[in-house]
Amino acid sequence: MRRLLLVIALVLLPGALRAQFTQREYQERRQALAARVPDGVILALGSPEPAEDYMSFYQNASFNYLTGFLEPDAALVMVKRGGDVTSTMFVQPRDPAAETWTGARLGMAGVRQRTGMQARPSGELISVLDSLAASGVPLMVVGQVPRDVSGAPGHVATPDEQLVAALRRRHPSLDVEPINEIVMLLRGTKSATEQAMIRKAVDITVLAQQEAMRALEPGMNEFELQALIEYTFRRNGADRPSFATIVGSGPNSTTLHYNADDRLIQPGETVVMDIGASYKGYAADVTRTIPSNGVYSSEQRDIYQIVRDAQAAAERAATLGAPASAMSDAAVEALGTGLARLGLIESPAATYDCQFGDAVRKCPQYRLYYMHGLGHGIGLEVHDPDQYYFTRTIEPGSAFTIEPGIYVRADVLDVLPDTPANRALAERLRAAVQKYRNIGVRIEDDYLVTEKGVEWISRAPREMDEIEALMKSPGARSAPVVP
Repeated sequence: MRRLLLVIALVLLPGALRAQFTQREYQERRQALAARVPDGVILALGSPEPAEDYMSFYQNASFNYLTGFLEPDAALVMVKRGGDVTSTMFVQPRDPAAETWTGARLGMAGVRQRTGMQARPSGELISVLDSLAASGVPLMVVGQVPRDVSGAPGHVATPDEQLVAALRRRHPSLDVEPINEIVMLLRGTKSATEQAMIRKAVDITVLAQQEAMRALEPGMNEFELQALIEYTFRRNGADRPSFATIVGSGPNSTTLHYNADDRLIQPGETVVMDIGASYKGYAADVTRTIPSNGVYSSEQRDIYQIVRDAQAAAERAATLGAPASAMSDAAVEALGTGLARLGLIESPAATYDCQFGDAVRKCPQYRLYYMHGLGHGIGLEVHDPDQYYFTRTIEPGSAFTIEPGIYVRADVLDVLPDTPANRALAERLRAAVQKYRNIGVRIEDDYLVTEKGVEWISRAPREMDEIEALMKSPGARSAPVVP
């Protein structure tokens, strides 16, 4: 009976079946790209077959965005002449012998049916490109091709670069222009269906955060929480983690992208859990910092509250039409004020001597403990382009994170550039650093922007009292299903 209820729940998940991409949406994306470029040939390159057939394959985000096609060694060729645009997919043909090892392929007939585009075998791509290049039309490339496709000494060319370089050798006068930035601009505005996928990824991630909070006990290894988190992802329909799961305890909580997840968690430590599920290719990214024994110490509370205040300040600044920079400005002001109050910096505007190459410059002291940006877009990649990267304002269609943090590394004063000013500064700050050493706190949430405003969608417990209450509540360690 429990298994039957589980199956029913999975079928009835909100949006699980309703939120599907249509042929029309992909077609509109390709039309939007074509409308932004001059006449010529658009070549979008899919990801290559893995080196071994037992390795996982993941389609690159831009090709997925334009086609929804998830098989390797594919390409899209669009020819624009005046107002007319023709689109052809080049894909691996059906091959029963190969499919025995790697699974069924759509083949040309399947691609035509699924995408509505013409389809040809991938082996014909080069001859078609040669024919188009010989006609003198420019080639615009979506793929891993730098603006200077000639490469640099010592550079190992990607498959995309190799293809384009060979084409240019055969056609020296060919005009090649990467147009990845145009696709990034388009990807920065999320459709209603994309937002539904992001919501689902976030819902699964929030559930995993809650399960990890319930399960944590001192003496566990970090990888035990990692395993529970990723099990919760998969059990609830996620494809995979959208990035390497971060479970960092004690000193590891002060390392931004620590993902070894292989340390015994000790009593009295902060544990940073920066995690995200990928659902139908769309990423979530949610971070919580919890106390290993279920109760924050007074020192941990001091740091945590500053970070939470900074996030709340950024949230208040996140309004429709507001400059995106206002979020970071508000968070930095709160962080600086809080760090000065604890004696970790001398004042919100204080500086220290920092090294840039051979030059010594002045850097804000708060950067000793907060060295990353406030957030980033989310979508087909965990660090996805967002429209505010281009428009500088917060508008409907955005999907982004807000993630301030403070990381008091035990050696932060020992690695300062050795200058008289820094030596004096280190002595003034040393007592505070000793008091708060090895406490790392990051709080990260996900937001969607609609015509109604900016919505916080990653509603895992984040106030300290809420987290402590959940960690004390009884609950099985098996992961339930998202309601």
